Parts: sequence; structure tokens; C-alpha cells
Amino acid sequence: MILFGESALRKAPTEFMAHYHNERNHQGLNNVLICPEPEHAGREGEVHRRERLGGLLTYYYRKAA
Repeated sequence: MILFGESALRKAPTEFMAHYHNERNHQGLNNVLICPEPEHAGREGEVHRRERLGGLLTYYYRKAA
């Protein structure tokens, strides 16, 4: 990653921590999320994608009905 300026340097760890705690499956927790977002608990419907850090981190989810 190439970071330009202090704001980019501060945003990168914030985005990574949000991905780590809310969007990343954890093997030590039987592949569940630490703090799942309730509106992303759907099992049917269209798959949506959220990118963080310019696509370096990607999260796929379905919206709850």
C-alpha cells in the first residue's frame, strides 16, 4: 500500500479494524464473526460486496429480509 498524507495513514488501520471485527470469519470461533451486523444476516437474495482499502479487503453479504 502506498499512503499519501496523514489522513490516509490514519484511515488504513481504522478500516482494517472494522473489517477484522465486523466482516472477517474467525477460525477460533468456528468461522463466525466477532460483531456481526444484524442487517447482513440474510441467507437468501442478492449478494452484495463491500470493499475496504481500495479493494484490498472484500466482504460479501446478503441483506436480511
